Amino acid sequence: MPTTTGPLPFTTPRLDALPLDPAYAEEMAAVLADPALYAFTGGGPPDPATLRSRYERQIAGSPDPAELWWNWVLRVRADGRLAGYVQATVRGPRAEIAWVVGTPWQGRGYASEAAKGLAAHLTSAGGVRTLVAHVHPDHAASEAVASAAGLAPTGEWEDGERRWTGNPPVPGAR
Repeated sequence: MPTTTGPLPFTTPRLDALPLDPAYAEEMAAVLADPALYAFTGGGPPDPATLRSRYERQIAGSPDPAELWWNWVLRVRADGRLAGYVQATVRGPRAEIAWVVGTPWQGRGYASEAAKGLAAHLTSAGGVRTLVAHVHPDHAASEAVASAAGLAPTGEWEDGERRWTGNPPVPGAR
C-alpha cells in the first residue's frame, strides 16, 4: 500500500500500476499525445521535457504535509506498453482520484479496471474511506468509469465538473 513517501505498485487483471517515475515521461508523452484527450479538461498534449518536469514535482510530493500525492502509470501486461495513469490526492481518510487512458487504449475497459483497482488499493490499507472524483457532465465515458469505481454523482460542482463520491467497502470488512 502507499506510504507517506510514495505509492506502492498494484495490479489488476490486465494492468500493472507502477509508481510514477520521470523515466516514464517520453513514453507517456506519446500516450498523452492525442489532443482529443483534453476536450473536457483543457490544455493540450505535453512534450516529454514538460512531462518529466511535472513528474519530478509530483513525486516530490505536496508542500502540505497533511496531503499525499500518489501517482501511477498503467502498463498493459499483455504487451508491456504504458497506456495511461491513475492518481490520488490523499488527505486523511479521503482521496480525490483521477484517471486518463490514451486514445489507442480507450474502449477496452482499461480505465474502469484501473479506477476499480485504485479504489481497492486505497481502501485495502485501512486508511482511505471516501473517494471523490470530478467529472465533466458531458463526458459519459468518465461517468461510467466513476460509477465502475463505486462512485455516484452528487449535486456539488467545482470548475464546471460534477463531484462524484463513494465509500467503497473495506476489503475483509463484514
